[in-house]
Amino acid sequence: MSTSHSHAARPKRSRRIIGLVVLGVLVVVIAATAWVGVRGLQAKDALQSAVPLAGTIKEQIVAGDSAGAATTAGKLADYAQTARSRTSDPVWRTFELLPFLGPNLQAVRELAAVVDDVAANAVTPLAELAGTLDLTDFKPVDGKIALQPLLDAQPPVAAATAALSRAATAVTAIQTADVLEVVRSAVTQLQTVTVDTALTLDGMNRAVTVLPAMLGADSPRDYLLLFQNPAELRSTGGIPGALALLHTDAGSIELTQQATSSSFPQYPAPVLPLGDDIRSIFGDNTGQFIQNVTMAPDFAQSGALAREMWRLEFGVEVDGVLSVDPVALSYLLEATGPITLATGDELTADNAVQLLLSEVYARYEVPAQQDAFFAAAAAAVFDRVKGGQADPTKLISALARAGAENRVLVWNVNETEQAVLEDTTLAGARPVSDSSTNRFGLYFNDGTGAKMDLYLDVQTALGQQTCRKDRRPQYSLEVTLTNTAPADAATSLPAYVTGGQAFGVPLGSVKTLLSAYGTPELQDLGVTRDGATVPYHPATDATYPVSTIGIELAPGDSTVLRFNWLGAGPFNGDLELRSTPLIALHPATQLDFSC
Repeated sequence: MSTSHSHAARPKRSRRIIGLVVLGVLVVVIAATAWVGVRGLQAKDALQSAVPLAGTIKEQIVAGDSAGAATTAGKLADYAQTARSRTSDPVWRTFELLPFLGPNLQAVRELAAVVDDVAANAVTPLAELAGTLDLTDFKPVDGKIALQPLLDAQPPVAAATAALSRAATAVTAIQTADVLEVVRSAVTQLQTVTVDTALTLDGMNRAVTVLPAMLGADSPRDYLLLFQNPAELRSTGGIPGALALLHTDAGSIELTQQATSSSFPQYPAPVLPLGDDIRSIFGDNTGQFIQNVTMAPDFAQSGALAREMWRLEFGVEVDGVLSVDPVALSYLLEATGPITLATGDELTADNAVQLLLSEVYARYEVPAQQDAFFAAAAAAVFDRVKGGQADPTKLISALARAGAENRVLVWNVNETEQAVLEDTTLAGARPVSDSSTNRFGLYFNDGTGAKMDLYLDVQTALGQQTCRKDRRPQYSLEVTLTNTAPADAATSLPAYVTGGQAFGVPLGSVKTLLSAYGTPELQDLGVTRDGATVPYHPATDATYPVSTIGIELAPGDSTVLRFNWLGAGPFNGDLELRSTPLIALHPATQLDFSC
């Protein structure tokens, strides 16, 4: 009996032990779940509290409240650290292994880590930097810009740039395919903010890196400044009708000499080797006339040619070449306010383009007088900025806008300094594609030999379609050109504007040479005009397939060109168009077309 009772008791005891174990496991699971849930709510609250503070910091810095920005940055860092600590313990990481719940927890943990990294290594040092700087520190005083604030800003800006770049990469890598919409939305929002901010900060980092040297921090510098005139188009803007020599030394800037295109002869041969590609598309003229150095969409070449021509005429080898156009000057006038010229004209942000690109030709028949007026206007804006008579916030905004529109270009002879500007719009290079974006180019050169491009309206659309069994996509760039000149342009416009038929173009008509650049791996499929296949000049420029065609339009006429290419393989990224900075810019729209 005792043996039987002993055997009966053992299973009961075993069941009790198993029950206790199961109960213990349940308690642990429930506790762990509660732990993750509570910490998840804490992390959520911390992240939601942190996000608005970034906007607050920006507003405080812009308003000059550096102390407030530093305090807010401290709060942001605390919230970010809380979110990260709540989502990085072993229990949380274990729950990431669970189906459905796991991907959400992992995404939240990685999100918190990015916010913490940005707060600690980008926002905080930048807020501290703002506490020691004032935008007025960068206003010229007696024609001189203080360089020490720029030099002091280099280390923290470089560190913050690295942190933002790291964060942009990290947040882009967060997997959101299997997460809740609320998590996906948070990740998407942070991706947008981080990537955009990283680009902005990268530009700031490049500026504080290269500006001190260009302003003569180490030794005096000389720069040639080109004023490109888009009323007579060239690939990088327009003909350099007026030029100036800038001298910098320890932050001081002086305009020491001015010249016009008439100061330069026609050279019997290109002043520098052009290369067969450039000669095939744009001709030897590119290197023989100062007006043509900007014909190719490569400002490094334009700068080198202009530098050599300046050396030949004036004996000075400059350290680099800069370029602006009248539209950029109009943006600067937003910061300086109206300027009264020696002629009595008031130059404003609203009338600068019309005055410089239209009225001046009606007033002065002699080209040298026109160029002189343009040079005087540019010098007046320069003097106002140099004299510290410009709102620094508006000035920075004006320069940023002009730079983004390719209206400000920079080429340094010093290759190390120029490398800092690579891949920016300031470099004025051919468009460079990457894994996420295919970038096309569209460049204009005037064929009228006059100033009729004030009346050239350009609309563009870009698209792709996959029609082939091998999945190779077709890309098309559609360009609509319209001559908006008045019907009586032949008689109502000055001869210098219409060209006087010097190049065989009827009075009032606009002749334009368009060069469309595909991405390097594309195959040229030709050009159509108003739906019909037309002859064009196919060529290659630095591995880019180029299609060039000349179009002549009478007043009121319009035409539609379509440039076509065949891709090498499937592509699901974005399409982008880089173009000559026309007087009026219209963003490229999406082109939908069927096979």
